[in-house]
Amino acid sequence: MKTIILVFFVLFLFLKVNAQNQVSGKVTDINNQPLYGTTIFLPELNKGTTANQSGEYIIRDIPAGKIKIQFSFVGFNTELRTVTIRKGENVIDVMLTVAVIETQQVVITGGYVSSQHENAVKIDVIKSKTIALSGTPNFMESLTKVPGVDMISKGQGVSKPVIRGLSMNDILVMNNGVRMENYQYSENHPLGIDDNDVERVEIIKGPASLLYGSDAIGGVLNFIKEKPAPTGKIMGDYRMQLHSNTLGMNNSLGVKGTSKKLFGGFRFGNKTHADYLQGGGDFVPNSRFNEMTFNANLGFTGKIGTSKVFYDYFKQNLGMTVPPVKPAITGQGRKNEIWYQDLEHKLISFQNALYIGKLKWEINAAYQSALRKLRTTLDVPFVEMNLNTITYESKLYFPSKGNTEYIVGLQGMSQNNRNLNNRASQFLPDADINNIGFLGLINYTLSKQLKVQGGLRFDMYDTETFAMGTEGTFGYHAPVSKVFSNTNGSVGATWQPDEKIMLRVNLAKAFRVPNLSELTSNGMHGDRYEIGNPDLLPENAFEADASMHYHGEFLSFDLAGFYNHINDYIFISPTTDTTTAGVGIYRFLQANATLFGGEAGIHFHPKAIPWLHIEGTYSSVTGIQENEDYLPFIPAHKLRYEIRAGQKKLGFLLQPSLTLSALAALKQDTPSPYETATNGYTLLSLGFNTDIMVFEQALVVGISVNNLFDIKYYDHLSTLKPLNYYNQGRNISVSLKMPFAIK
Repeated sequence: MKTIILVFFVLFLFLKVNAQNQVSGKVTDINNQPLYGTTIFLPELNKGTTANQSGEYIIRDIPAGKIKIQFSFVGFNTELRTVTIRKGENVIDVMLTVAVIETQQVVITGGYVSSQHENAVKIDVIKSKTIALSGTPNFMESLTKVPGVDMISKGQGVSKPVIRGLSMNDILVMNNGVRMENYQYSENHPLGIDDNDVERVEIIKGPASLLYGSDAIGGVLNFIKEKPAPTGKIMGDYRMQLHSNTLGMNNSLGVKGTSKKLFGGFRFGNKTHADYLQGGGDFVPNSRFNEMTFNANLGFTGKIGTSKVFYDYFKQNLGMTVPPVKPAITGQGRKNEIWYQDLEHKLISFQNALYIGKLKWEINAAYQSALRKLRTTLDVPFVEMNLNTITYESKLYFPSKGNTEYIVGLQGMSQNNRNLNNRASQFLPDADINNIGFLGLINYTLSKQLKVQGGLRFDMYDTETFAMGTEGTFGYHAPVSKVFSNTNGSVGATWQPDEKIMLRVNLAKAFRVPNLSELTSNGMHGDRYEIGNPDLLPENAFEADASMHYHGEFLSFDLAGFYNHINDYIFISPTTDTTTAGVGIYRFLQANATLFGGEAGIHFHPKAIPWLHIEGTYSSVTGIQENEDYLPFIPAHKLRYEIRAGQKKLGFLLQPSLTLSALAALKQDTPSPYETATNGYTLLSLGFNTDIMVFEQALVVGISVNNLFDIKYYDHLSTLKPLNYYNQGRNISVSLKMPFAIK
């Protein structure tokens, strides 16, 4: 209580003594013409505005100190300025340059607000418009357009991210900077993110334990929430998607507003999908899913900094396609009645940034509750568990001296898992888990062309579980007490020998502690019986990656390679043992492993044909154990091609675009010992989208056809392949985004 009183006293003191600060200016193009509608945004403060018809803007009530300001306009390169705000008026005029090919975007997941070119590890960005127009009912599938990113799927409702061959708990999923804790232990558990409330997704490919601790050994997916309304405006939008394959519908309605110092908003969402149709037209029983979401936020921006609170409610009913449903479900339907996951996730987070002199102090905390029920054919849940998690972090951004920036901080987590109502299956025991980590990060600019980034981190983990069941029986959970500690770090550099060329190199050591399921599981999980291993050791990864980026006016090219050696890699494997009921028993094992591969991408925009864009990407990863057995869940090598034709205006259509794309997956003939090889396949898709002005509002309309020729195929990472169910067949989707202004 004393600490809380002290913090509020400091806040009150600074609100009294700071004078009003504001930043203003004008945004123009190279011909000095004003760019009406340019978005000016302060990402650290979550505050922004738009330029008026004269290109002028003004943002008031901002703290003194060093702040990043982002200037964005469609068809122009995004400009990120680092400015020192002084008391009173600050004038920042900006001239934006035309972007024939957009490659420079602003990201926040790398520890600092920065452009992509300033990070030693590239951070890919997928925007909400791309997600909405992807034409798939599976949110995760829309992210696989990024080379090196794949998914493990169990139909359209359940999918897990795969980055460079690593998945499950090796990938950290974050909701607006908060690590998600929602029983993400296996391929049967969903992503658990509402895409309607997402403005963009930032993807780190490679170890990020330095910044985020355990579970970031293979990469990070950070789902960033939509920006607040410009100052002085109340606005909203209605979004709708229709899908022919699943008879699916997605509806979302959101409203947001910003005054001089306050901002906030809310959004409702609903999804409903029937069983999906395979290539060829047959339905997959019980692949149906339904979702309901509510998101709200409220924030304050003043002279000392900003405070924000976010609330997310996410309800999912996800059908499970398992052998018992085959005879029970004889027709395509959408209502969840048997064999489905009944999931409820609540998250409330507090995010604060204080500017004290030249020092920036971030203080964040979050609480989340994940309720998981598995409903089979019983009147009551077969499984019922509740996972409660508190996460917190404190970071100090020290004032830069010359060309150096520093961050020091701590991050922690306190978690408990509890079984409820003494259900028939208690797959995981009651447990308490605690973690605290300390980190330091430095950015050093040696010259305009060369920047170095590095840091160290130390973590401690304490896992304690409690005895459950009757000792000596098959489902008994013996108590487990484990303490882990680890030191990690990374060092990397970016070198720009030419204005158009960027080179990156990064060396990292990362770790992951065994999770609760791997240590202690004992019971039925889906259609198999899993037994944990309390003797598991933490995974330790040592990765080197390098990349080259060329950015010309009409041509961009990316090439990246990585080599990742993991000591004590954890994976689950079937055994020759069975339960008394004849169910196969799976156990968690460890082995040293190596993953290596890379990605390449090209974007060509012929100068002589200004309406044409040609893109192509290639991704490859190989995962192998020390005994030369291949690792499970390694995606096939994949090529993607895209030809896009677009105009600024065509009659009453604004920014119309027609896209023909292809995905070619090569044969995956290096499966793990308990997998089978998967044949290659090629899919074609067609899409059209445009803006249409209605009452001075730009409606975004999209129509797409995925798997145009209704091909029958298995993806190697589909967990329905062993049941002989193909992936989704042809899907025609229609999407609409209808914005509206209240004030």
